Amino acid sequence: MFHKLKPVFIIMKREVRDQFRDWRIILPILALTLLFPGLMNLTAQKVVSYVEKFDAPLIGNRLIPFLLMIVGFFPISVSLVIALESFVGEKERRSIEPLLSSPLTDWQLYLGKLLAVFIPPLAASFIGITVYLAGVYRQVGWVPERTLLIQVLALATVQSLVMVSGAVVVSTQTTSTRAANLLASFIVVPMAMLLVGESMVMFWARYQVLWWAIFGQMVIAGLLIRTGITHFNREELLGRELDVLNFSWAWKVFRKEFVGDAKSVGEWYRQSIRTSLKGLALPVLLMVLVLAIGLWVGSLQVESFPMTKNVLDFQHPGKVFTESMKQLGMFEFYSISGVGYVWFHNLRTLLIATFLGFFSFGVVGIIVLMLPFMLIGYFMGLVAGMGISPWLFFAAFVLPHGVVEIPAILLAGGAIMKMGATFASPADNHQTIGEAWLHSIADWTKTMIVWVLPLFLIAAFLEVYVTPRVVLYLLAR
Repeated sequence: MFHKLKPVFIIMKREVRDQFRDWRIILPILALTLLFPGLMNLTAQKVVSYVEKFDAPLIGNRLIPFLLMIVGFFPISVSLVIALESFVGEKERRSIEPLLSSPLTDWQLYLGKLLAVFIPPLAASFIGITVYLAGVYRQVGWVPERTLLIQVLALATVQSLVMVSGAVVVSTQTTSTRAANLLASFIVVPMAMLLVGESMVMFWARYQVLWWAIFGQMVIAGLLIRTGITHFNREELLGRELDVLNFSWAWKVFRKEFVGDAKSVGEWYRQSIRTSLKGLALPVLLMVLVLAIGLWVGSLQVESFPMTKNVLDFQHPGKVFTESMKQLGMFEFYSISGVGYVWFHNLRTLLIATFLGFFSFGVVGIIVLMLPFMLIGYFMGLVAGMGISPWLFFAAFVLPHGVVEIPAILLAGGAIMKMGATFASPADNHQTIGEAWLHSIADWTKTMIVWVLPLFLIAAFLEVYVTPRVVLYLLAR
C-alpha cells in the first residue's frame, strides 16, 4: 500500500515547495499566523479587564474560547484561495500538461494536490492557536480545558478539510480561475453560517454540541473527497475550454431519467412506484435509525431544559397538559384551510431539507428532518416527568397522523440521502457532476410526486381532524 501512496507524497512535496516560492501566499499565512493571534490576545485582555469592572467575568470566560476558535479558523481561509486554483490555475498557466501526462493514476494525482493545499494552512492554524494560547496565558492566566482544546483543534482540521476538498472539486470542474472564485461562494457562505452557529454554541458553553459539528463535517469532507476522485478526469480537464449553460441538454437529461421507458402516465406511475421503492430500500432503513437516534437525543435534553417544579406537582397532569395545548390554539383549526396550512408547512420543511441536503450530500437535510423527532423525544421525556406515559403521549399526539406522515418522512429522507450518495458515487462513473445532479433531482422528483406529496396530504387531514380529538380523548380525562 505504501508504494501506491509514495507518488501522492511526491506530488504533495512538489506543490508545497511551489507554494512557498510565492510571496503572495507566504505573506497572508504569516500575517494570519502571527499578527492575528496577537490582535486577539489584545482583544481578550481588554474585554476581561472591562467586564471585571462590572463584576461580569462570565462574559470574558465565554469570549476567550470563541476567540480561540476564530484564531484557528482564519489561517484556514488561505487554503480556499490556494485550493481553488490547484488544477484550473495550473491549466491557465499551461504547467499542468506534464503532470497530467505522468504515469500517476487519477486518484494519486488528486490526493497529492489535495494534501498539498490542506497541510500548510492547517499547520499555520495550529501555530496560530499556540501563539494565542501562550499570549492569553501570559496576560490573563487562562488555560483551556483539555476537551475544549481537542474540540478546537478538531474543528480547525475538519473545517480546513471541508473547504479544501470542496474547493478542489470546484477547481477540477471549472475552466477558469475566475469561474472557480465565483463558485467559491457556495463554500464560503455555508462555512460562514456554520461558524456563526459554532459561535453561539461557544457563548452558551454547550461544548458537547461541537462533537456533532465535528462529526457532520467529517462526513461531508469524506463525501467531497469521494466526489472529487470519482469525477476527476484528466482528459476532460485538458479538453474542456469553455463552460456553456445548455438548458436544452439539461432538460433532455432530466426528462430521460424522469420518464424512463414509460409510454403513458399510467405506465410511468406503475414503473415509478416499483423503481422508487426498490432504490430507496437501504436509505429508508438508514432513516429509521436516524429518526430513532433523534428521539433518543431529544429525550436526553430534558435534563438540560426541565419543567418547573410547580408544573410537576399537579395531580392531573393530563388535563393540565391539554389545557396548555388549548391555550396555544392547538385544537382550533378544524378546517380545510388548516389542512392546507399543515400540508404547506410540511412541504416547506421538505423543500428546505432538500435544498440544504443538495449542498451537503444530504447530511444537513437529514438533520432538518431529524429535528421534529428530537422535539417529540424531548416532549416524551418531559411528560414522563409529569406523570404521563410517554407512549400514551406518542399514541395521542403523533400516531394518529404519524402512521401516514412518518412513512412519508422516511421516503423523503431516503430520497435526500440517495441524492447525496449519487453526487459522491453515481451509478455510471462516466457521468459528469452535472449529469449526476440532474439524474438525482429527477429521481427525487419522482419520489415526491408518487409517494411523499399524497402521503403528506393524507397526514394533514388526519392531523387536523383526527389527532386533536384523540388527544382530548386520551389525555383530557
